[in-house]
Amino acid sequence: MTLPRVKPEHHPYRLDNGTIRIGGEIYGIASEIEDPSGHAWHALQLMDGTRTRAEIVTALADSCPDAAELVATLLDSGHVEDASAGPPPELTPPELERYARNVAYFRWASLRPREPGWAPQLLLKRARVVVLGLGGTGSHAAWALTAAGVGAVHCVDGDRVELSNLSRQALYGEADIGRPKVEVAVARLRALNSHVEVTGENRRIGSPEELARLVAGFDVLALCADEPREPGGIRRWANRVCAAAGIPWVGGGYAGPQLSVGVFAPGFPCYECLRAEGERHGRITDFGWPGVLSTSGGLSGMLTAHAVISLVTGVPDIAPGYAYGLNLVAPDDQIFVRFPGRDECEVCGA
Repeated sequence: MTLPRVKPEHHPYRLDNGTIRIGGEIYGIASEIEDPSGHAWHALQLMDGTRTRAEIVTALADSCPDAAELVATLLDSGHVEDASAGPPPELTPPELERYARNVAYFRWASLRPREPGWAPQLLLKRARVVVLGLGGTGSHAAWALTAAGVGAVHCVDGDRVELSNLSRQALYGEADIGRPKVEVAVARLRALNSHVEVTGENRRIGSPEELARLVAGFDVLALCADEPREPGGIRRWANRVCAAAGIPWVGGGYAGPQLSVGVFAPGFPCYECLRAEGERHGRITDFGWPGVLSTSGGLSGMLTAHAVISLVTGVPDIAPGYAYGLNLVAPDDQIFVRFPGRDECEVCGA
């Protein structure tokens, strides 16, 4: 039995002209409903989690001849949840407590019609993500994915901890200098979240064939390594390997104050198409050059992790095939780049 309820974070209110605003003031979530008759407002007040859909329609029917259609439209808006849906049995009581704030976020940010609040968290628990590169971007991305509750996080890096790493790489301390990054990272991440399967490999990826073997069996690749560099480097390898394997991937990094993340998946315009068009428009930059703060390294990692979480959960539901980011010396220069795939592209062309 479904009990429709307006999400608490999407509480509606009426403007002076009678228009209903629902979803708050956040761009991409809020909606406005023209309601000269007042029927939509009445329906939303009835959606408090104590009535079934049929009961709501019946309560409206006398004054609203299109009550069933109106209720269906509101239910499909993404602002309404099912109050009768409880947490899934796959999540243990400690996980329900640990991820309660995650679920509040997903409930707020998701506009999938009537999706149970815990559904995105369950998708995270079932996901397997490989993080390649555990430097400034990768160490923060691995931390964020583990903290968020991704079911399995596999860390890969061939470097050892150096003193110069400690200015921006979140998982290491002075006592770790000289130790393999993967060894330290896996121990720290396991201590962070015992509900996540954290594994690691102390190795470098030296060819597309090695990368293909690495990503087999995973759901998403978080590419945080920057060597070999482009053109023709590790991002091109990832683009082709992941397309062949049917695996989405995210590539994140920094070039001084510019932080960017690319989000790609089979069936959408690929990295090589975006790079080719982006170079013509001056909007694509190679990553990993010297010049980074703890903040810029951390932000690039968090953007990368957020893109992975979005791919896994569909929150927000944005089609892959784009790059976005920030310019820390020009806050008004937010980056968002999307180009159509080229017909002649070997990876995603028609």
